[in-house]
Amino acid sequence: MHIGYHLSSSGGFLKMGETALKAKADTFAFFTRNPRGGGAKEIDSDDAAKLCSLLKENSFAPLVAHAPYTLNACSDKEDIREYAKMVFKDDLQRMEAVPNQLYNFHPGSEMKQGKAVGIKMICDMLNSSLTKEQTTTVLLETMAGKGSEVGSRFEELKSIIDSVELDEKLGVCLDTCHVYDAGYDIVNHLDEVLSEFDNVIGLKRLRAVHLNDSKNPFSSHKDRHEKIGFGSIPLDAFSRIVNHPALKNLPFILETPWSTTEEYAEEIKLVRGLEK
Repeated sequence: MHIGYHLSSSGGFLKMGETALKAKADTFAFFTRNPRGGGAKEIDSDDAAKLCSLLKENSFAPLVAHAPYTLNACSDKEDIREYAKMVFKDDLQRMEAVPNQLYNFHPGSEMKQGKAVGIKMICDMLNSSLTKEQTTTVLLETMAGKGSEVGSRFEELKSIIDSVELDEKLGVCLDTCHVYDAGYDIVNHLDEVLSEFDNVIGLKRLRAVHLNDSKNPFSSHKDRHEKIGFGSIPLDAFSRIVNHPALKNLPFILETPWSTTEEYAEEIKLVRGLEK
C-alpha cells in the first residue's frame, strides 16, 4: 500500500518529503500554490533535485500535486477562465522540476451554463495546455455534485477525456468522499461502482485515490471530508477499498481534517492496519 497525506509546501520540496517520512508515508499531496489562488513561489532547483533523490531512495509512489481551488476553466466570466489557463500552463511547467508525478484538479463549476458548455470550456483549457513533452499526468477529480460542478458523473469525465487531443496525458483521481456524496455506493456496492467506472472510463485511467470519510450521508452532494472512521463511510468499507485489486497499488492520499504530523501518522497507521 502507498499512502500519504496533504502537506504544506511552504517549507519547500525536501521539507515535504522529510515530513512525509516522519509520518511513515510513501507518497504525499501538495498545492502548487496558495489553494485560494495567487502567484507561486519560485522553485529552487537544488531543493527539487534533493526531493527527487529522497523519493527514489525511499521507493515513493507518484506524488499527487493539487491545483488551486480557484481554478475554474468553465466559469461564466472570461477573466476567470483566462486565469485558469494561465495557472494551469504555469503549474505544468513547474511540475517538471519533479518529473513523472501527478497533477490533480477539480474540473470546475459551469455556473448554470449547462454541462455541455462547461465540458467544452474545460477541454479548451486542456487542449491549449497539455504538451507531448510533459512528464506529468493530469488527473480529473471525481466530484460530489454540489451546485453546478462538472465531474460528479463518470460520463462527464469521459466526455472531457474523449475531447482532449493528448488524452494519453490524462487520468482520474477517485475521491471516496466525493463519489459517495455523488451517489455511487462504494459502501455496499464497491465492485459494481468500479465496474461502472471501467465500462464508462476504463480502470487504466484510474491513477490515484483521495481517501476521505464523509461528514454527510450517501448521495448528499455536499463534499465535506471527515477523518477515517468518524463519518458515514464505515471502516469495513475502507478495508474493502484499500484491498481492492483495482485500487490497492495506487497512491492513496488522505485529505482528512487533522492538523499535525502526529495525527496523520496515526491515521496512516490505522489505514495500513486495514491492509490484508
